[in-house]
Amino acid sequence: MTTNARTRTLIEESVLPPLVALVVALVAGDLLIMAYGQSPGVVWRTLLEGTWGNSYGFGQVLYKATTLTCTGLAVAVGLRAGLFNIGAEGQLAAGGFGAGLAGLLLPGGTPAVIAIPVCVFAAVAAGGAVGSVPGILRARFGAHEVIVTIMLNFIVLALLNYLVSAKLHVPETLHTPEIHAGAVPRLSAAFAAFHGSAANWTIVIVLLAAALLWWFLFRTRAGYELRAVGLQPAAAEYAGIRGGRVWFNALVTSGALAGLGGINFVLGYKHYYEDGFTGGAGFLGIAVALIGRNNPVGVVFAALFFATLSQGGLAINAMVPKQIVEVLQGIVIIAVAAAVPEVRRLLRQSVSKRKPA
Repeated sequence: MTTNARTRTLIEESVLPPLVALVVALVAGDLLIMAYGQSPGVVWRTLLEGTWGNSYGFGQVLYKATTLTCTGLAVAVGLRAGLFNIGAEGQLAAGGFGAGLAGLLLPGGTPAVIAIPVCVFAAVAAGGAVGSVPGILRARFGAHEVIVTIMLNFIVLALLNYLVSAKLHVPETLHTPEIHAGAVPRLSAAFAAFHGSAANWTIVIVLLAAALLWWFLFRTRAGYELRAVGLQPAAAEYAGIRGGRVWFNALVTSGALAGLGGINFVLGYKHYYEDGFTGGAGFLGIAVALIGRNNPVGVVFAALFFATLSQGGLAINAMVPKQIVEVLQGIVIIAVAAAVPEVRRLLRQSVSKRKPA
């Protein structure tokens, strides 16, 4: 097979399955909308007008996509290494708490060029620290990361709830005082059209993280080793790659990326840590990673898609229940799981027929 043919096949296998899943989801959505006596065309138009059709809605999409990109990247790194990290919810919360605590400890008036990197590092370190727990248990004792990460969510969230409610909260609230330094300005400070939306400049930091992750996975030896262990652990071990070390590093990196998402709310939006701010974004990151095919570029676009559905659910709530969006999200995930192997099978049959006899 020529290089061009291999490239075309790779693109087809990466792009077609998600597109098939989206078509299936849209058809299912049309049926659900008609069941409520509404016109699918009107509902979809209203959804687009409430998201990409106006500056405020688009700003909200960008804000939600920023957090989902981080949790999607976190899950994608684990899956690339053959691990299923379900702990992004707790890691996201830990990252937000770390950023908020750093912002509280820094003295007021600390220059942004110092304060923001310190708070970002605190978020990444907190998320990475949580990720290191299943990493150590998997690498040293063979503990299954699914059980460890999902149980760790409850431990981390309960611990943070205690720290905020008992030690750091503002009276009659479940959030900390506002940070003294490290706040990131909103996009509306530079673009007046985004006035009122929560979109902020942490999106630039997150996009840089996605670009660095792509470079790491596909352009470095460590990234190659991570992918090799994820594909064939035994073969990688035989080639001299230590699987335990790779698994530990992958889960720490995964936790750090999820923790980075906490800066979007804490540094860029509210400027304080609030209990429960994650709102399920850690779990939705699993769907984002699956739709994005565990590729950082795909994860960014998948995050935009799910953020559009999330914000669009508010726009169409007067016409159909906003819970229909949650149903669509589930349908997309199921459709991807079913479409990927079937589309790949059809593509391989097509490629084999194109080969000269």
